Amino acid sequence: MNSEVFRMGTGAGFSADRLDPAVDLARRGNLNAIVFECLGERTLAAGLREKLVDPSLGYNPLLETRMRTILPFCRANNTCLITNMGAANPLAAGNLVANVAGKLGLQGMRIAVVTGDDVTDLLNDNTRLFEPGCTLKDFEQPVVGANAYLGAEGIVQALQQKADVVITGRVADPSLFLAPLQHFFEWQYNDWMRAGAGTMIGHLMECAAQVTGGYFADPGYKNVDDLVSVGFPIAEVQPDGTAIITKLTGTGGCVDLRTVKEQLLYEVHDPARYLTPDVTADFSSARLNSEGVNRVSISGAHGTERPQELKVTVAFDGGFLGEAELSYAGPGAEERARMANEIVDERLRHVHGIRTTLRCDLIGVSSLHHTLGQYEMGSKDVRIRCAIRTPDRNEAENLLWEVESLLCCGPAGGGGYRGNIQSSVLTYSTFVDRAQISPRLDILDV
Repeated sequence: MNSEVFRMGTGAGFSADRLDPAVDLARRGNLNAIVFECLGERTLAAGLREKLVDPSLGYNPLLETRMRTILPFCRANNTCLITNMGAANPLAAGNLVANVAGKLGLQGMRIAVVTGDDVTDLLNDNTRLFEPGCTLKDFEQPVVGANAYLGAEGIVQALQQKADVVITGRVADPSLFLAPLQHFFEWQYNDWMRAGAGTMIGHLMECAAQVTGGYFADPGYKNVDDLVSVGFPIAEVQPDGTAIITKLTGTGGCVDLRTVKEQLLYEVHDPARYLTPDVTADFSSARLNSEGVNRVSISGAHGTERPQELKVTVAFDGGFLGEAELSYAGPGAEERARMANEIVDERLRHVHGIRTTLRCDLIGVSSLHHTLGQYEMGSKDVRIRCAIRTPDRNEAENLLWEVESLLCCGPAGGGGYRGNIQSSVLTYSTFVDRAQISPRLDILDV
């Protein structure tokens, strides 16, 4: 087992994350690995939708920009890059990265592409969808794709093949970080204690700036300095799975017990039984200690055997999503906005004969708390938002038409109209026996 400390940084925590903190990490972070975690469920759905239109697309739209900027630093500093920016089309993403590396003159760079997450062919009429509580045969919309959450295994295999860049599709977020630890320290996949420890590290790192003060900040309650130049996190990992979470000197934000505790519990329903493809992790005995300015040590996580089923996100054709907005300001703005929404609702039903559910919100009044009852009148700056999800594009177009027509036919003072129609994808979840799924590896040499 390697006795050195492994330094790993986060280059992105979501699909549209900032680039400059990643460049800073790659340039002066002295990293063994940098991980770009860019694939949420809605992001994968967007990739599937894009791939339907153009089979050569479906990967992260910022992939080329990120690779063109980051790869020279990775080559210069011997830093491995791991990312799920392959999204719905990892092979196309891998070919793009190989092309970028070639144009940059990075001869000999090895790109590995991990696939196997597309499990659409494993679905059948009896596949049960959890959120709607029905089987696939009872669901009306056609399936666009189904992707299983793979674990660290495929990435470890890629690193064993000396990959400089690893591109994946759907892989569980913490698995992206666990994989280089398993490879570097030669942890066995069934070393559940270290798998649990590595998963906790990955969970803390996966959202980038969320552990360095981003999303955490709440002025007057949780003050954080200089989010303009917030630094992305670094994990200094020991062979036993203990680590220090920190960031580069001279960057904004903070790493302290508050930020680490909050991120540790982020999206965790049961800290004693956090299910991933690699391990059933247990964070309930985690120990956090301040080790100085912007340095927090973490230890105490462990785990038990991994689940026998893998979570699968099933995407369906969601038809068209039409959205339209209009603003009202000054005295009586809220009353005028409410009248505008009522007009749109009645026009769609009685003039256009639309029976599809329409949602009308008052941004600044009730858009986030739509079901919580009445609010006091008196807002002086209100924006209406009307939205419809429908299989019929004409219905979405009629919505936009009616909202824009309020400029002359509705209450006084409407302005700032915006309208948009886009195809949409719905996502629901199921489980598949892991024995039916295995990662596949393609190697591309520049």
